[in-house]
Amino acid sequence: MGLLKAAKDSISTLLADQWREYFYCETLPNDVLMRKGQKKVVEGRNSNTKASDNIISNGSIVAVNEGQCMIIVDQGAIVEVCAEAGEFVYDSSSEPSLFYGNLGTNVANSFKTFGRRFSFGGNTAKDQRVYFFNTKEIMGNLYGTPTPIDFHLVSPKTGMELEAVVKCNGQYSFKIVDPIIFYTQVCANVSSEFTKSSGDGAQMISLMKSELLTQLPMALAPIAAQGVLPYQLQGHVEEITENMKKCLTVAWTDRRGIEVTSMTISASVPEEYREKLNEWNENVMLRDPQNLQAIQGKAFAQFIGNSKMGSGEGGASPADAMMSMATMGMMNNMMGGNMMGNMMGGMNPQQAAPAQAPMQQMAAPVLGWTCSCGHADNRGKFCAECGSPKPAAAGWTCGCGTVNQGKFCSNCGTKKPSGAPLYKCDKCGWEPEDPANPPKFCPECGDPFDENDIR
Repeated sequence: MGLLKAAKDSISTLLADQWREYFYCETLPNDVLMRKGQKKVVEGRNSNTKASDNIISNGSIVAVNEGQCMIIVDQGAIVEVCAEAGEFVYDSSSEPSLFYGNLGTNVANSFKTFGRRFSFGGNTAKDQRVYFFNTKEIMGNLYGTPTPIDFHLVSPKTGMELEAVVKCNGQYSFKIVDPIIFYTQVCANVSSEFTKSSGDGAQMISLMKSELLTQLPMALAPIAAQGVLPYQLQGHVEEITENMKKCLTVAWTDRRGIEVTSMTISASVPEEYREKLNEWNENVMLRDPQNLQAIQGKAFAQFIGNSKMGSGEGGASPADAMMSMATMGMMNNMMGGNMMGNMMGGMNPQQAAPAQAPMQQMAAPVLGWTCSCGHADNRGKFCAECGSPKPAAAGWTCGCGTVNQGKFCSNCGTKKPSGAPLYKCDKCGWEPEDPANPPKFCPECGDPFDENDIR
């Protein structure tokens, strides 16, 4: 017994006279996974008078639609498989046939394993059935992690790791890729249809959801190892789907003939992990040479612009210049003291040369005091630009000329001296680099340092 593919344009008159039954199946909805074929009697000349529902008369037509796979079951065993769309003639005198369409050679292998490949020598079997399987994509299956799952982040560039958790939800779809395994292992000889919303089908979908959630951390692990943050998972859906397909090979494909085809994912991080995740991401960015070079370049450009110290049009104020210097100092400390070397090393000579002149200008400390009008390096008690009197020092004055209130200089970071008296020339205002150890005479005006010069 076997199937012969009927010609579309012309069919043998002899066979046409013998056709008695026509097996077909309407379009299967998303909920129906398998349905028993319906029998429609064809008018015409025929000498076969068999009328049993579970008997396929010789010469009967079996119609297969797109998105369907048909099997013929004889006495509970599969004897024919067809996944190609078209009309086929059932011929009891021919050998068993197999039209597996686009389902792949695994269907042929399954047919050899589970099918019964022999004929009855012309004798009529007592129970023959036609079943149609829905091979379209079965969509609208929801999933969600009831509790957060592990998400072990690893930065591939810096090697930094973080043990985090994430909650996921979304939808997935699947397809029946091996109807033979699905029939033999899942549904078998149902009386009418097998659906995913009732009976054994609903239990199977519930179990599949649990298996998917169990394997979800394994599917996300390769993504997390790339340093992908939870809120970036939506951009890696195809990769996650392929990982999930591999993780579910045994539970779904080998055991049920089912394969996951697509997924959507929405991820969220519990509140207590968000701060840790943000800190980890910032540290990764600062340790990544490419990201850090971009940050350094921006800080360096700001530093060069502020080095004008208010000179000319659009020049920055002294406060902005000091803030820029403090930023550069902080970045330099983060780089272990070699920030400027890294930046200069990343430039070509044409780029580095113009930047060196402002750096050399800023290297000399400002010895005098800065007036509110912006004029710097005033040495006397009055501003050389506007004549304003020198403001009374509040706090302590660092060797770089900055008046500070705290224990460290806000400009250069020098610690506030303690114990020994601090000196400052009472004639011209010059301050030694080490206020606690002044020279014998002021290098600016020649006045000797004595008790009158103690701050």
